[in-house]
Amino acid sequence: MNVDYPTLTAVIESLTEGETDEIALMATVACEVHHSDARFDWTGFYRVTEPGMMKIGPYQGDHGCLVIPFDKGVCGAAARTGEIQIVDDVEAFDGHIACSSTTRSEIVLPVLGPDGRLIGVFDIDSDQPAAFTQEDADGLAQVLKSVFGRM
Repeated sequence: MNVDYPTLTAVIESLTEGETDEIALMATVACEVHHSDARFDWTGFYRVTEPGMMKIGPYQGDHGCLVIPFDKGVCGAAARTGEIQIVDDVEAFDGHIACSSTTRSEIVLPVLGPDGRLIGVFDIDSDQPAAFTQEDADGLAQVLKSVFGRM
């Protein structure tokens, strides 16, 4: 199943209209995105809580890592570089943090507030190898911009 990103974006925009609380927004985005596609095994946020450090935020799925420094893993790479990370095989990613033994591929997007400040990363894991495409990156980036770019 491929996600209909324009419809997903519209649904999330309607659910979050007028909301400015980051945690409430993250919880809604994580829930809606997680249930939009069977490829999405773990869907959630890691929030910047201090310089160079993120802590787990709202998510859907099994447990996640509680703390991720910017210099570790795929999430750290997205936070550190400000670039979307698409990893077809997490075992081949140097420095991958294994929060779940079932994860095979991953996409991580930086999350910016309306002022351009990094507020965290949005992480989706899949138990399928090479589960994510540029279409996912573009669609998810639009979802995040539509919610967090207007806070």
